[in-house]
Amino acid sequence: MSLDLVSTLPYDSITSLVRKAAYGLVTTCILGTAVYAGYRVASPEKHLIRRHRHPELNDQIEKVLDSLKISDEQLIHMMHILEEEMNAGLSPATHKKASVKMFPTYVRNIPNGTEVGQVLALDLGGTNFRVLLIDLHGNSKIELTSKIFVIPQSIMIGDGKHLFRHLAECLEEFMEKENILNSGTCYPLGFTFSFPCQQESLASARLTAWTKGFSCSGVVNEDVVKLLQEAINEKGINAKCVSLVNDTVGTLMACAYKDPSTAIGLILGTGTNACYIESLDRVGTWDGDYNEPKQVIINTEWGAFGDNGRLKHLRTKYDEEVDISSINPGKQIFEKMISGMYMGEIVRLIILDLLQHELLFLGHRDTYSDYKAALYNRGGFYTKFVSTVETDEGIKFSNTRRVLEDIGIQNPTYDDCAIVQHICRQVSKRAARLAGAGLAVLINRIGKSNITAGVDGSLYRFHPRFKRNMERCMESLVNKDIKFKLTLSDDGSGKGAAMVACVAERIFEHDKETADYETLTKSLIN
Repeated sequence: MSLDLVSTLPYDSITSLVRKAAYGLVTTCILGTAVYAGYRVASPEKHLIRRHRHPELNDQIEKVLDSLKISDEQLIHMMHILEEEMNAGLSPATHKKASVKMFPTYVRNIPNGTEVGQVLALDLGGTNFRVLLIDLHGNSKIELTSKIFVIPQSIMIGDGKHLFRHLAECLEEFMEKENILNSGTCYPLGFTFSFPCQQESLASARLTAWTKGFSCSGVVNEDVVKLLQEAINEKGINAKCVSLVNDTVGTLMACAYKDPSTAIGLILGTGTNACYIESLDRVGTWDGDYNEPKQVIINTEWGAFGDNGRLKHLRTKYDEEVDISSINPGKQIFEKMISGMYMGEIVRLIILDLLQHELLFLGHRDTYSDYKAALYNRGGFYTKFVSTVETDEGIKFSNTRRVLEDIGIQNPTYDDCAIVQHICRQVSKRAARLAGAGLAVLINRIGKSNITAGVDGSLYRFHPRFKRNMERCMESLVNKDIKFKLTLSDDGSGKGAAMVACVAERIFEHDKETADYETLTKSLIN
């Protein structure tokens, strides 16, 4: 506005204009925002986002977290190593010493959706134990009832006989509730046993090592199906275990019941493992027949990838500390970099590191003892906290604040929340990229044009970014001529075990007069 025009205005108008201009100038100085008469002032929240210094990007903090960052080139190198380790597990010359065991499961066909029958299933994969009654109606239709039982810590580390007696007691309680305990029918039972096993037939498998916090005596190198059946018979329960499957196999089978392109089963929960359909001509350890179908599901046991030191270049000091303080030092190295049992612990160790470098919780020195118990005790920062923290968007950090208050940080600052969220994101992103690279190896190895991977586990199911981070990583690692899809499995391990049991029982009943049972259980054919 020119001075000539101003001079023609009434005094009141000039005064008003000057006041508005002065107000705009003052407001601009205070808010750092261009404000003038007639213009809307930017909201304080948007202003805070714009001018905030992003404390989580502090150079010192980034230096601490740099060790967690893995480039695409490093992932490709890791994929080559995993492929070599898988081949070692499949070769009879190197299998015994191989870290990635690649056990044949004796399951050779996936379901086609026509399976029918009523079967029981047991699912032991961690601290929770599930019993299921499943009705397969054909046409991919399933009905189930189930109940979850907790495995007490004392049983997890006690005598193996007590463990299997506890499982039988849970089964008895469930069957009584469902009014099938004394029905006069002997129910086929599928057993999902999510620990490393050397499978000898469909209904026989020897435990090679305990994982996931279990250390029951008298079970390693024993046939777990036999131990379970003895406990069931001791109780007089009308059920017969006709198949044992790993949770990954169960997940694959359950997803395949609805999607026949499913060729991979992946678990991302308390632990991690994967299985896939392999051609028999690649399985040097195969001791069964070579009739059609010339394929078998391989339980990779990839959680042990790196036990021989071949992942040393990717491990951080936090990974090493997690391993040393675990119940099985030197074992399950890949699993300890990825799974839910250890992710929260990695975050806790990083928080402690930043705390000791005076980069976090600076305003809480006076209340040091309030949170010392949580942060200075192994397992004090739960993996579920990681998922909760990463659900936050914007600057309010309501979930992050709640988590920090749970571990004793009262009234955490914006900086505290931003830094903790950044730590969680870096740890979970690394885990997702490692898992994605491993899955890409399996997809490329199968080599079909369309491949579905069935995925189950609390980490994959509940973490808000894990699936997305995996898929982004895999887009550059999977061969371009292959289309892949990740499908969340619904009660996969239990349903899959039931389907295998249903087919195994049908085959046995049909051919029991002319075939040896052990031969039948070594070849599951639809």
